[in-house]
Amino acid sequence: MNYAELTQAIQDYTDNQETTFVSSIPTFVRQAEERIYNSVRIPELRKNATGSVTASNPYLARPDDFLAVLSLAVVDGSGDYSYLLAKEVAFVREAYPSASTTGLPRFYAIFDGDVFAGGAETSSGNFILGPTPDDDYVVELHYFFEPASIIDTTTSWLGDNAENLLLYACLVEAYTFMKGDADLLAEYSTRYMTALQELAALDRELKRDEYRNGSGR
Repeated sequence: MNYAELTQAIQDYTDNQETTFVSSIPTFVRQAEERIYNSVRIPELRKNATGSVTASNPYLARPDDFLAVLSLAVVDGSGDYSYLLAKEVAFVREAYPSASTTGLPRFYAIFDGDVFAGGAETSSGNFILGPTPDDDYVVELHYFFEPASIIDTTTSWLGDNAENLLLYACLVEAYTFMKGDADLLAEYSTRYMTALQELAALDRELKRDEYRNGSGR
């Protein structure tokens, strides 16, 4: 299901072509995508990125599409990986009260969030490392990311592989906007939850190690 088909399906299911409603469909879709991505972490939301930290700088910028960390590693000159432990900023500050304390980083914390100005994102936030790097290092971040919306790309993984989930999530948002029939809203909410559980079950199955856990039953 591409974006044009999704837009048409929303209008067909709601039987609503009113101008304000139609102009609000992109909002419904973005809200629906956000609802789904915050509810299930499918493998297609994972990404790997490499970057670098520099000596005497305890901060590492986050990727623009960052949602949550899976792992963060520092790679030394020999190619050996050292996986950092996630902590709170207060822990890093207390463990290394002076930024001049340097070494191979052992810990990281999310230091700050995205910064917006004039309606646009100007900064994607930073990690803080402890201790401060004593040299320039390569870093590898494995993280959950926010995919581009089907609105912007015409097609998406959800539209191609979980179209019922995406459609019912959109219908929940649309009927909430319309203050539509309560029974029908409840029905769409139930169908959304069923489709979400099916996707979550598929995600769990994909993460299984069949050799260790046995084949699915």
